[in-house]
Amino acid sequence: MLGTLSKMQSTLDDEVTYTLPVGDERLPLNPLIGKVLKLSYTGNIYCDACGRKTKKSYSQGHCFPCMKKLARCDMCIMKPETCHYAQGTCREPEWGDTHCMVPHYVYLSNTSGLKVGITRHTQLPTRWIDQGATQALPILKVKTRHLSGLIEVALAELVADKTNWRAMLKGDNSDIDLQAEATRLMPHIEARINELLALYGEDAVERLDESLVDIRYPVLAYPTKISSHNFDKNPVVGGKLLGIKGQYLIFDTGVINIRKFTSYEVEVETP
Repeated sequence: MLGTLSKMQSTLDDEVTYTLPVGDERLPLNPLIGKVLKLSYTGNIYCDACGRKTKKSYSQGHCFPCMKKLARCDMCIMKPETCHYAQGTCREPEWGDTHCMVPHYVYLSNTSGLKVGITRHTQLPTRWIDQGATQALPILKVKTRHLSGLIEVALAELVADKTNWRAMLKGDNSDIDLQAEATRLMPHIEARINELLALYGEDAVERLDESLVDIRYPVLAYPTKISSHNFDKNPVVGGKLLGIKGQYLIFDTGVINIRKFTSYEVEVETP
């Protein structure tokens, strides 16, 4: 199997089911756990947007020109509180209409510990799985990505807003009572929510009463020491596949973040 990598696709069942896109083909990964898997980087990278060959990947799989012109590569994707759509300066207003000016969720999750995060309304539970969360709870629904970013910034003063990926890959954390955490945190941001309601309308922020989501990953054994593979340093990655969590393949030889190497052309060898 030969083609460019894309982030692993996932489905939430009793445990997460993973598929690896390799070009136009799809490789089911769960049946390969416990077996030997080999990925060999050819040295070629093809832009995820325009398809041109590029010596270096920018913004997870883009060539430099696309990184500079596409809205999905703008800084406001990483920091949605800096969204400038309303100022008329969005790189691609139509893309912003479909990806940013749509409902978003603010959630609490248990990744490497308690964390706050945001995602588009169509991306649950995919976003939680990509981050390696074992528990998740939506707490607010808002009208736009910008609003979700403003609320996330307020909550990030109280809890983490980033995942410690090394800790996440060492095993599942103890369960957290996310409903109790939401009850604890909400009073601290009530004034900020009221400000946003006054500025953007009474339907700008909706408080939720959702059920907790538990997520289990297909892992035979977690690494005790994290060794990270990198195609730019060693083009061949492989070994016995011990499991998958987040966007990481866990081998007996180390781990690799598949999403980091979007658009890298690889040859995949299976038993």
